[in-house]
Amino acid sequence: MKKNDKIYVAGGQSGLVGSAIVRALKKKGFTNIITKTRKEFDLLEKDQVEAFFKEEKPDYVFLAAAMVGGIMANNTRKAEFIYDNLQIQNNVIHAAWKYRVKKLVFLGSSCIYPKLAPQPIKEEYFMTGPLEETNDAYAVAKIAGIKLCQSYHEQYGCNFVSVMPTNLYGPNDNFDLVSAHVLPALIHKFYLAKKEGNKEIQLWGTGNAYREFMYVDDMADACLFLMDNYDSPEIINIGTGVDLTIRELSEMVQEVVGYNGKLVWDTSKPDGTPKKQLDVSKLLSLGWKPKTDLKEGIKIEYEWFLNNYLQK
Repeated sequence: MKKNDKIYVAGGQSGLVGSAIVRALKKKGFTNIITKTRKEFDLLEKDQVEAFFKEEKPDYVFLAAAMVGGIMANNTRKAEFIYDNLQIQNNVIHAAWKYRVKKLVFLGSSCIYPKLAPQPIKEEYFMTGPLEETNDAYAVAKIAGIKLCQSYHEQYGCNFVSVMPTNLYGPNDNFDLVSAHVLPALIHKFYLAKKEGNKEIQLWGTGNAYREFMYVDDMADACLFLMDNYDSPEIINIGTGVDLTIRELSEMVQEVVGYNGKLVWDTSKPDGTPKKQLDVSKLLSLGWKPKTDLKEGIKIEYEWFLNNYLQK
């Protein structure tokens, strides 16, 4: 990408991933960046998406817009998750082909891999086993997005790249206690427990499931790197390659927030996939590596939560 190329970031206005990509682009001196709110045009509406691409004709696209949520939201709103994400992907990817976008980076998810995939998870394990049941609808939508990119590459020669990020966190995260992912949900829960003086806090599951977490600005930097250095239709993982248990994560967040109460685990609630650690050797071999330590990243996220989310 050249500094004056027109770059469209779908989801770039307020989304966790999209806003991080916009920050990364601006940091590197790109000036011709397009973002739109849903009020300006709706990615679910094919005619609106095509009209936007016809008028703007972006050179490059980062498809970071998606309906996302934690284990509860994924498990109870499956129809919304699969329908909305399929619509967004179909509309943007098709328009990118139709209006001759030079390159598109599609943001997938590590949930596309089998529930019981060997660890760490290599890209070659894609489509080799059953999905985790609690987020299978979201995963199927993302799998369809990958296949759509690969099909447009195969039939039309489009340079559409699919990247699979691990669990992300950072500024503009969703802290809603019903729909949030685990890390921001923990921050919010511990904050409330500390504020209300609760002697104990109840958390979902056993705490024994393993997860990998990546600061979203590191992921955005990796996306820019891959936009310039990776042209294969084959998927590529983005992550740290390091995981920890949800119990260990909870204790880390507890320390950052400064909550001194007892953690009580509700084992009647699901853990989700028992372990999900990405093999990132393919990305590392290209010359990129993450920079942000998990605890430092959690401190940044907590400060953002205090200064932004609570001020809404």
